[in-house]
Amino acid sequence: MEDEFDLTEQQSQSVFDFKAFLFRVLSFWKLFLLFIAVGVFIVYQQNIRKQKSYRLHTQISIEEESNPLFTSNTSLTFNWGGVSGKVQTIITSLRSRSIHEQVVDNLKFYQSYLKESRFRNDDIYGAAPFHFDIAEDSYQLINIPIKVTFLEGNTFELYINFESTQYQTQNFDTKRKSKVDVPLGEFRKEFQLGEYINLPFLNGALELNENENDVSKKEYFIQFHDFDAVVSKYRDNLLVENPRNSAILNLSLKDVNKAKIVDYLNETVRVLREDQLNRKNQFVTNTINFIDQQLDRVKSQLIMNSDSLNNYKEENRIFGVEDESLFINNKLSILETQEAELNRRLEYYNNLESYLINSNSLTEIPAPAVAGIEDSNILINITSINELSVQKAKYGSTVRKNASIFADLNRQIDGLKTVLLENIKSVKFELKRDLQITRSRIAEEDTKIRKLPKTQQQLLDIQRQYLLSEKTYNVFLAKRGEADIIKSANVSDILIIDPAKDTGGNPIDLKLSSRYLFAIIGGLLPPLLLAFFLTLFDNKIHNPQVLEKISNIPLLGVVGKNYLDHNLVAHLKPRSTLAEGFRAIRSSLQFFYKKHNLEGSKTIMVTSSVSGEGKTFCSINIATVFAMSGKKTILLGLDLRKPKIFGDFNIENKIGVVNYLIGQKSIEDIVVETQVPNLHVVTSGPIPPNPSELLISDKMKELIETLKKDYDYIILDTPPVGLVSDALALTEFADASVYVVRQDYTKKGMINLINNKYDKGEVQNLSFVYNDYDRKGKYGYGYGYGYGYGYGYGNYANGYNDTDHVKNSVFKRITSVFRR
Repeated sequence: MEDEFDLTEQQSQSVFDFKAFLFRVLSFWKLFLLFIAVGVFIVYQQNIRKQKSYRLHTQISIEEESNPLFTSNTSLTFNWGGVSGKVQTIITSLRSRSIHEQVVDNLKFYQSYLKESRFRNDDIYGAAPFHFDIAEDSYQLINIPIKVTFLEGNTFELYINFESTQYQTQNFDTKRKSKVDVPLGEFRKEFQLGEYINLPFLNGALELNENENDVSKKEYFIQFHDFDAVVSKYRDNLLVENPRNSAILNLSLKDVNKAKIVDYLNETVRVLREDQLNRKNQFVTNTINFIDQQLDRVKSQLIMNSDSLNNYKEENRIFGVEDESLFINNKLSILETQEAELNRRLEYYNNLESYLINSNSLTEIPAPAVAGIEDSNILINITSINELSVQKAKYGSTVRKNASIFADLNRQIDGLKTVLLENIKSVKFELKRDLQITRSRIAEEDTKIRKLPKTQQQLLDIQRQYLLSEKTYNVFLAKRGEADIIKSANVSDILIIDPAKDTGGNPIDLKLSSRYLFAIIGGLLPPLLLAFFLTLFDNKIHNPQVLEKISNIPLLGVVGKNYLDHNLVAHLKPRSTLAEGFRAIRSSLQFFYKKHNLEGSKTIMVTSSVSGEGKTFCSINIATVFAMSGKKTILLGLDLRKPKIFGDFNIENKIGVVNYLIGQKSIEDIVVETQVPNLHVVTSGPIPPNPSELLISDKMKELIETLKKDYDYIILDTPPVGLVSDALALTEFADASVYVVRQDYTKKGMINLINNKYDKGEVQNLSFVYNDYDRKGKYGYGYGYGYGYGYGYGNYANGYNDTDHVKNSVFKRITSVFRR
């Protein structure tokens, strides 16, 4: 019968029961309330413990601010290459570490003032009543809060609980770190306001802010942070957005202190504008430095020539020169000025050529206009090289040295250098040719001068040197003024549209409504999932409708729940709904007999799938209601392996069917009268070693035939068909068979066995009795089994399989209680 046992365990494949799922969900309303309450409580605790974060914004625009004083001859500034190039350079600058280091240093954000709240220490930047001035070139304890307690008068106490003997300090001037030894345990020391604090881990002075007087008995904290960590924090939190690749940049920052966000954003923009303007003036600055050097040199030469001219006139008492001599001298002066100009330009090209070949930065090239260079190719190439060099220098602080962008920039610079060097070579050739022609003309005029008297020759020579120095000095002085005007007229290309401002924004990470909504959803999910999986894997029968869907076997009747601790419900409570249910079953059976024209004694076999479904309970009460109708009725206990019916009638099970079947006793010896009128009972008797063989013996047939002569109804209480085949062997004696199904207990898979046998015709005249029906719990939720009869599945199975696992059966009974 191994196949039959396996069939009882399989589950029927059915569509998900949404109605059952809905009822189960409704029955879990307490779980829903519990989980939602827990979720809301957890979110509430998180909200009150977590410090709120805010995000504020500032908006800038990158403009093409051209200097109105620029001309083709005064283009002394660096060309950024258009707005799009500027935007990308500004974005790169904003993401660079150097900018953030400067901002953090300017604002001293490596130093925090804290105040203890209920769950944490809150940053009170901008609201602290005091400030701590760090001593120059000193080391401060980092990452450990130092408690400051203001006492009476101008006294305050510093307190630190050192849990180790060595801590890290940092010098915020040099940014160097060091280890310092400290005493283990609590450190307390009093100081006066303004007194210099000289400790191994703290150096500086604490002062009250203006208009702050009453701070006695108040407690605060000072904490210094790792400079690099602070820079990384703000660098990572700064969000730069360039909508639609326009000239607009939106800067936003996230932090717990809104005053810090405002100051940091505004300081970032200020530093960025200053840095951009400095870079924009880089070319002009280099030119001014170059002009200043030339002015110093020419000025010394001019003074020397002036002194020489005056001294010579005094010594030789010369007060005038002839007109012809002056004409020749003036012409010669003009030619020498031209020669000086050509030499200056040639010197510039020589220096530029050497600079291009030997220098790597290429960011300090003076303006070509200083030397009178107006060649458009050279001007454009120098501007382009300077632009690429500044961009390369900017990337150097934010991009890895081996990045592909450097290779691309170097390739462009090298290409421009090659073209520029060729241009310089060509221009130098032309300059040398012009210089040679000029010198030839100077030589011709100098020959004419040599024909004059010696004194006049020397005077004219000194005058020419003086005039040449004066003209050169005036040229450089004019260029210096021009450069100063251009530099002072330059404005930043960064325009502030909206500065950062605290407008009372809401926290960005503590949206209470959404967090509580998630808590409610989170509270709903576990019971929903539990209900879903319980419904999905639920293979028990929970109402008569389910039974009718999975089987074609007719339903004979429905029996309600038994709340008594006794099985004789129809006898003890004849007016109860349970008794009425069994009377309805009796009427259905009588109709069945009449329909099939069955006369005389009738036999009814009562069985089920497994134990615990109320088979014995139904057998006893069906027999009782027939007896109560005046019919002579006998109940046979044919469950020879696990006899049960004797207990409800207060009789012993020493003698019964087994004794008759083995020939020990007669029918008169085994029939017992009960307290129910017209009802007799035959118990099963002692447990035999071969119950199946006894039930199919000729003695069994003889017993039934004999009883039919004396009784109107014979009720056969048989073993479960899902465990053994004994009941199937007794079907030949039954006029009608009743198969008991219990609500919330019988598995759908168990019905497959009896369906199979019914379809094959092995069992005929079969009907279901639906037992333990509870309308309120028809889907099996929220109630117990509530009856005191029967035996567990484990015990029954053990009995039929000749095993005895007492501990196991106890364990299964305990798990059954939890399951209920």
